[in-house]
Amino acid sequence: MSLRVFGHVSYYRPGDIFRNRLELSRAGVHRPTRAGISGTPTEGADSIVLADQYEDDAFSDDELVYAGHGGRDPNTGYQVSDQELNAKNQALVQSHATGQPVRVVRKVAYEGESVYRYEGLYRVVGATFEAGKSGFQVWKFRLVPLSLAA
Repeated sequence: MSLRVFGHVSYYRPGDIFRNRLELSRAGVHRPTRAGISGTPTEGADSIVLADQYEDDAFSDDELVYAGHGGRDPNTGYQVSDQELNAKNQALVQSHATGQPVRVVRKVAYEGESVYRYEGLYRVVGATFEAGKSGFQVWKFRLVPLSLAA
């Protein structure tokens, strides 16, 4: 039986702040302490974190584009190869297929510190594999807030 939760966790709501990834994990809002995607290819993704790691990520009030996992040099952070349809990216593809909500957390500046803010529930409404800003093939997932999802 899965312990994965699709939707809000406990009493945490959009706007809640977490000081670090460990706090996020302990709260259950985003369990992995390093990975940006929490989920499995069969169940889908229950949460993602935008942490200024991928140049193709974009966030606005009415949608976000989330660059998939992989292809980055761990030392420089630059995209150096095409991404693959690995388990993390498959989790978001599965979420697109099922329509399950995904918790979105974003790294933001707050009172002079970098913190993680829970943005709320989103739905994956698009998934493409296309050239990113560095010219490498990148999985791009388009998500919209649940309140705006049709």
